[in-house]
Amino acid sequence: MKILFYLDYKTTFGEQLVLNLMGQDGVSQKLTMATNDGQLWYGELLIDAVGALHYYYSVQRGDDVVRTEWLVAPHLLEISTGVDTQTVYDRWIDIPGDSYLYSSAFTDCVAQHSSPTPQPPTPNTLITLKVRAPQLRAGEHLALVGAPVYLGNWNCDKAQLAYEHQHNEWVVSLDVERLPFEFDCKFVIFGPDGILWESGSNRNIVLPIPVSGSKKSLSITIELPAAYFDMAPWRAAGTVVPVFSLRSEGSFGVGDFGDLRSMVDWCAQTGQKVLQILPINDSTITHTWQDSYPYNSISIYALHPQYCDLRQLPALKDEARAAEFEQLRQELNQLPQIDYERVNRAKREYLRLVFQQEGTATARRQDYKDFVERNRYWLVPYAEFCCYRDKYGTSTFSEWPAKLPKADSKEVKFWEFVQYHLDRQMHLAHEHARSRQVILKGDIPIGISRDGVEAWVEPRYFNLNGQAGAPPDAFSANGQNWGFPTYNWDAMLDDGCSWWVRRFRKMSEYFDAYRIDHVLGFFRIWEIPIDAVHGLLGQFSPALGMTREEIESYGLYFDEKRFTQPFITDWTLDRIFGEKADYVKENFLQSLNLGFYAMRPEFDTQRKVEAWYKALPKDSPLHSDGQAEALRDSLYALVSDVLFVRDRKEPDRLFHPRIGVQNDFIYESLFDRDKDAFNRLYDDYFYRRNNQFWYREAMKKLPLLTQATRMLVCAEDLGMVPDCVPWVMNELRILSLEIQSMPKDPAVRFGYLDRNPYRSVCTISTHDMSTLRQWWDEDMEQTQAYYNQMLHHEGPAPHPLSGQLAQEIVEGHLQSPSMLCLLSLQDWLSIDEQLRLPDQNAERINIPANPRHYWRYRMHLSIEQLMAADGFNAHVQQLIRYARR
Repeated sequence: MKILFYLDYKTTFGEQLVLNLMGQDGVSQKLTMATNDGQLWYGELLIDAVGALHYYYSVQRGDDVVRTEWLVAPHLLEISTGVDTQTVYDRWIDIPGDSYLYSSAFTDCVAQHSSPTPQPPTPNTLITLKVRAPQLRAGEHLALVGAPVYLGNWNCDKAQLAYEHQHNEWVVSLDVERLPFEFDCKFVIFGPDGILWESGSNRNIVLPIPVSGSKKSLSITIELPAAYFDMAPWRAAGTVVPVFSLRSEGSFGVGDFGDLRSMVDWCAQTGQKVLQILPINDSTITHTWQDSYPYNSISIYALHPQYCDLRQLPALKDEARAAEFEQLRQELNQLPQIDYERVNRAKREYLRLVFQQEGTATARRQDYKDFVERNRYWLVPYAEFCCYRDKYGTSTFSEWPAKLPKADSKEVKFWEFVQYHLDRQMHLAHEHARSRQVILKGDIPIGISRDGVEAWVEPRYFNLNGQAGAPPDAFSANGQNWGFPTYNWDAMLDDGCSWWVRRFRKMSEYFDAYRIDHVLGFFRIWEIPIDAVHGLLGQFSPALGMTREEIESYGLYFDEKRFTQPFITDWTLDRIFGEKADYVKENFLQSLNLGFYAMRPEFDTQRKVEAWYKALPKDSPLHSDGQAEALRDSLYALVSDVLFVRDRKEPDRLFHPRIGVQNDFIYESLFDRDKDAFNRLYDDYFYRRNNQFWYREAMKKLPLLTQATRMLVCAEDLGMVPDCVPWVMNELRILSLEIQSMPKDPAVRFGYLDRNPYRSVCTISTHDMSTLRQWWDEDMEQTQAYYNQMLHHEGPAPHPLSGQLAQEIVEGHLQSPSMLCLLSLQDWLSIDEQLRLPDQNAERINIPANPRHYWRYRMHLSIEQLMAADGFNAHVQQLIRYARR
């Protein structure tokens, strides 16, 4: 059979249009199109009879692909039966402004269309019209009505019904013999609330072939412009809460995947459409409370065993042990916060007993075999990693033997058994959320553990001699050092970012939306030297470093030795250490000349200073009154007091201005004219110099990832945001994060909620911030300004925050134009003075400035109690309904 493809698409000289047929494992065949004028392209494909073709168009310049269509919803063509030739008139598909309506969050959750099934046109159907109509909801249907009698003569009762052959794309098949050569028509929606007509003028359709019975051997498919209906933009409210923070009457001292299903029910009960959680991957590195940090996982695929709902497992047959565990469960479940170590130790022991009891029988189940085979690529390395971690007492694989013995097969099977049950339970939670029309939103961390599976088995993808973090911001004056290795993007791009694509596709099994943690990392990451503790000595990677000549072009003479070495003088030591200055000189410094000093070699990096502090005897006098810690931090500051840092790749040629150096002594020592020159250089470097470069870097990566699945894409775009970030996010239709107390407009103190972009997530606080009630009492001057300027109240702001004022703030956020308003559970509860936790400081989840923070916040009331709080739930539902979310 012959298929003729036509596409009207303007190209430039040297560009070639290519049609790419899609198979299960990617592109299966390429068809090079032809053109006479660079605008109208055509191609011919000979195929055997098949049910349907999925394909997309791309533009090439030589061997380079310079542009592709939107890959989330490619073209679908049903192959006609009983004809010799099928002709297709296509349209180029760019990312539509309403691309969110094509996400699984809408098609499979909110709108819940029935699953589309392609149907081949019948032999006597000659014209097939395709149209994209993503606004339809559950129970609604599309139809075509028009002037010809065949199309009802504008009578909707006689319209031609369409069918949805793929998500949001509808097809209506017409008999050409019953149509005039040219006619007017419109699409309409039939729904429970009546009939809704397509907006705009009538469509005028001119058939591409003469109306003649001799054309019965042809079948023509025409792709029309998308249909648009006058509907209010969809907006929803939701809750953000970590799974570990959930509490139910039956959980085991920590939230689990069974509790997640119950929390979905609470969201549905109160009219919320989204439930967002924190990362749920296994972060077991040391078997201590330090593993409570959920953004440092040992696997990007494996789920954390602590989230296993023991209630969904077969009961223990040993009644005595079962009774012991039940007593322990009740004890742990009564604790106000998570006892991470006891909970995880108990759950691991319980899982081992279930494995001993059920492992052999489970391994014979077909769904278990399918799970292992389907996930073998990550499951086996993960299970072996866990075996070696426990055998050698460390996750630092560089400390394992060079030649590892074969992992214990029974132990490997145990970890596969655990992951099977976790996977099964999380799938059930996801399916339950869809059934309640609640979108489950996950979180994809920007980093991976340097002591994890991926760094062990795929080291080529990472720079293990660097550390990822963030420059100074409102959370941390010294920047943040997350300790993660940075990515080797050259290696990742060599294979089309397959590592990231696999990661995202695994996530799509559990979620219909996701948050890209620190999306700025896809533009550039803040890379910190491996010998640094703080983030101040970092540099953006990649970034365009500056040569000596460029630096001096700003009017600043570049004294390389002075500007790249710590600036330590008598006067700076007196300012920092006071009466201890002489002690510091004697023990940590070496004299240069004219009152200048350098760090001794044994203290010339922050890691060496850290090692000195850790080795300090506990009975040292320096430990009294926190002197040792203060001394350590001041020595850190000495090491980082430089004006420029050397480029990692070209340290002798390229340099980067040190972030935030205007607060340090080396900057203070400059002449005023040099300060002015440096400030011009600094502003250009951080806010202008790299914009186009970072834009191109992001566009190499993010389109591959955001189009790898149909999940709704949201991003955390806070921090030091370059101008190119909103360019990319708008182009790829990624939802931004908007926080009123952290406005992106530097000209305002607080964000104006009514100016939030529609394509955004609006929230009051994140897991890294104080809750609303904490924030209200932290900075009285800031609160006063907010109370007067944003809430428009007179007089002094009351403290603590009343439930009425909290409700006023919540209402303001719900009324914003943002597509999603997602509030932390703590901030929802703040509106009810009877229900909220009395101690507001016990609600904090994380303190970013503390790298050793214990993540142990837990709901102070059970989900059962929350579900039974009729007054509060009705109140939340009323606020959401009033905001038309």
